[in-house]
Amino acid sequence: MVNKCATHPVIDAFINMTAGAAGGVACVLSGQPFDTVKVKMQTFPHLYRGFLDCSLRTYRQEGLLGLFQGTGPALLANVAENAVLFACYSTCQQITSGLLGLDKVTELSDLQNAVAGSMASVFSSLVLCPTELVKCRMQALHEMRKEGRTSLASRVSAYAVMKSILKQEGPMGLFEGMTSTWLREVPGYFFFFGGYEICRSFLTRPGHSKDEMDATRLVISGGVGGALFWLAVYPIDSVKSRIQVLSMSGKQAGFLVTLAKIIRTEGFVALYSGLTPTVLRAFPSNGALFLAYELTKQALSRQISNT
Repeated sequence: MVNKCATHPVIDAFINMTAGAAGGVACVLSGQPFDTVKVKMQTFPHLYRGFLDCSLRTYRQEGLLGLFQGTGPALLANVAENAVLFACYSTCQQITSGLLGLDKVTELSDLQNAVAGSMASVFSSLVLCPTELVKCRMQALHEMRKEGRTSLASRVSAYAVMKSILKQEGPMGLFEGMTSTWLREVPGYFFFFGGYEICRSFLTRPGHSKDEMDATRLVISGGVGGALFWLAVYPIDSVKSRIQVLSMSGKQAGFLVTLAKIIRTEGFVALYSGLTPTVLRAFPSNGALFLAYELTKQALSRQISNT
């Protein structure tokens, strides 16, 4: 994952930030409808019988655009998150290698890279939480209106949703679900980067380095990392979605209280509502994310080395 051409920390951070932003765009464009279905099923599981039922009913009631509701803030969320995530990942790799007394980042093991990724997620969560909050609320607006929980129209802009949050909850309202986001991101990105790096090590051909991997192997490695992320932390994400969406109609309880209420009233299985579209989305979208990230990083590295 280290850039061989750019050794200056600032240049390396710029390359990783730009490549991460490109990866974020690829991730959203390849998986937004699945994410919309996931959020609807997480926050209103009693309204849908499953993935296909939710997808078809959303299409019938809201049209094709309904499946792409929240794409704007989703793009903003993923571009911002991945730009910060990969820039911080590069920095955390350097810090980790320094603490371990290693000369190069390339000497880090797959497990050590996973720890660096987990550290980086602490910072990326700060930009992710507000944008993901707006995205989730836009995705669940139809259900919120159906149950009389909001007066907002079924289709509104991200700006209108953000304005409503600031008016009703103040600036800190944008960080509703921050604790849940950290609880999801920190362990999740350990599995995300760990799965990616282990898969790359496994798929690297004898006599070659990870940086020489072809597109197919990159997509598979990214898909495995994304799938492991969601399989590891999905119940936490379900609680986070409830907190962020349902707080729209009044102050929502914290993580532990919300978790206990879901288990008590709906059962443990409710925490996995929407898992199918999430895993279906995770493989192609995260494969696209890492492919775009690696190709952009390589292109920028070559461009900078030639100047």
